[in-house]
Order: sequence, then structure tokens, then C-alpha cells
Amino acid sequence: MGHVLGAERRALRDTGTARESLLSAIDPRSRILASIAFAIVIVALDNLVLLLAGLAAALLIMVEARLPVRSTLKRMAAMDTFIIFLIAMLPFTVPGDPIFTVFGFAATWEGLRQAVEIALKANAVILALMALAGSMEPVALGHALSRLKVPDGLIHLLMFTVRYVDVLQQEYMRLRMAMKARGFRPGNNGHTYRSLGYLVGMMLVRAIERSERILGAMKCRGFTGRIPLLDELAFSRRDIFFSIGMTAFLGALIALQLTL
Repeated sequence: MGHVLGAERRALRDTGTARESLLSAIDPRSRILASIAFAIVIVALDNLVLLLAGLAAALLIMVEARLPVRSTLKRMAAMDTFIIFLIAMLPFTVPGDPIFTVFGFAATWEGLRQAVEIALKANAVILALMALAGSMEPVALGHALSRLKVPDGLIHLLMFTVRYVDVLQQEYMRLRMAMKARGFRPGNNGHTYRSLGYLVGMMLVRAIERSERILGAMKCRGFTGRIPLLDELAFSRRDIFFSIGMTAFLGALIALQLTL
């Protein structure tokens, strides 16, 4: 079990979880449900002022969870790179009042507003998820999902992914080191593309072989498709206050959205 606990500690340090924070004392089930409700409400909003309020609330939750600000914002920026092209294209694809033109294509205020709206929603939701759910220990997250009646297969997939993503990364680094030791230098040519293809293929082969060994070892230890839960979760007064506060905030956002 030592290697399992070591991997969990590394994952805990990577997410910047602080055990002594007030948020860490909240029941994991409450935090998961709060993150889901927050995401649903934020996605349903279309008022920029309310979206800014949601983003500010997500930042406050991040600070309360005591996540490292710099690394957390870097992760959020990495997420933004996946939607930056969509956001950049919206002003030119949504009809409306033109702002300026680029090579004959007019950018509109309506498209710009939608781009800002999507950016605010995505960043607010990601920050809240990282603070509420991402800062939990993997074991606590798995137990909470099981208590919420999430299918066991999805929970096992999540737990094994958290556990073995570091192992696969180390395997990738060993293969890259072996390639460099044999004189491989990446470039824009067929040899590079073939070598990278072989690298991906070898990673898949070794991952399959490792998964078969792990499954065999688990069956030898009596694994029958269900992992027994050792922790008993219970709601406390702190969870009630947290739920009331989150419900009041989200309800206020919905009421303001309907009013405005």
C-alpha cells in the first residue's frame, strides 16, 4: 500500500490541498453537489455582471480552499487554450453591429459579447470545480461518489486514473530517455513522425500489459468488482451552513437573472 499512498500524497501536493482550511472540513458529498449546482447555474446565466459575480465567488472559494494561486491560474490558462480559437472566431461569425473588419470579415458586438460570456462561464466553472472537488483527496472523492450512488465502474476508472497517471508519465519519460540515448532528435520529417507513432504504440502496449498484471494481482487478493468502503461519511452542522450559504448565493443569481 505504500506506493498507493505515495501516489495519493503526490496528487494531493499537486492540487495544493490544505487540510487545515475550512473547506476541507466540509463533507465531500456536499462539495461535489455544490460544484455541480454551481456549474449548472453559471452555465444558465447570460448577464455579464452576474457572470463576473460568479467568477469572483469561484476565486473566493479557491482562496478558501488554499489552492496555490499561480499554479491554479496556469491550469485555468491551459484550459483556455482549448477554447481560445472558438472565442476568437465568435465575433466574426455572429451577425450584428460591426466593430471593425479584418480581411473583409466584420467583427460584431454581439459576437464579442458571446465570446466574453463563454470565457467567463468556463473559467468560473473550472475554478469552482478545482476548488470544491479537485482539492479533495482521491480516496475521499471516490468514497463520496460511491455514497452518491455513482456507478462503481466510473469510480474505479477515476481512482485508477488518478493512481496510474503518474506511473504512465514515468514510463513515457523512460521511453523518451531511451530514444534520446539512441540519438533521436525530433524534427519535421517522416522519421520523427514514425518514431512518435512507435512511442505512442509502445505506451499503449505497456499500459495494457500493466493493466493485466494489476487485474491479476487484484483478483489474487479477492477483488470481485467492488472496493469496500472503510470511511463513514456524516453530515454536520458545518455542512448545513455551507449548503444554506451556497443555495442562497445561487438562488440570488437565478433571481437576479430572471429580474434583469
